[in-house]
Amino acid sequence: MSETGAGSATGAGTGPARALRVLVLNGPNLDLLGTREPTIYGRETLDEINAGIAARAVELGVAVAFFQSNHEGALIDRLHRRDFDAAIVNAAGLTHTSVSLRDALLAVERPFVEVHLSDPATREPFRRINFLEDVAVARFVGLHARGYTLALEELARRWAAGLILARAGDVEAPHG
Repeated sequence: MSETGAGSATGAGTGPARALRVLVLNGPNLDLLGTREPTIYGRETLDEINAGIAARAVELGVAVAFFQSNHEGALIDRLHRRDFDAAIVNAAGLTHTSVSLRDALLAVERPFVEVHLSDPATREPFRRINFLEDVAVARFVGLHARGYTLALEELARRWAAGLILARAGDVEAPHG
């Protein structure tokens, strides 16, 4: 599992007093991007995709943190930290199987945008099951890396319009 961050300050203007904090959460096997089935997922690595998101975040005045894990529990634990205002989520194969990840996304009460590099609806029938689509505020599928940038822009637009609450003071959820 890996976590990185890229911070930025808000620019002058009439927007919120601090930068929107976005968690970019990537699920299983996305660490293999660039080499994993490039005809489906493209040749860009996850690091390259994250670099593009980070660059756009600076332009938008958004603070981003990145987290990828091949382990469902690690993704859920990361969400439970609640140190973000909104998220971009590519749950990968967990999209089709994980009620627990769905429950965690609902429990932390943060809006999220669902992203998929390919369009699961055009692939194998089992990929048409989606436990996240009805609770996501927006979805970008089949647009490869561009979907992440569009998701970030959508969250920034919602933040500027006051549709996302600043979640200052939230702390990690208690364990037990």
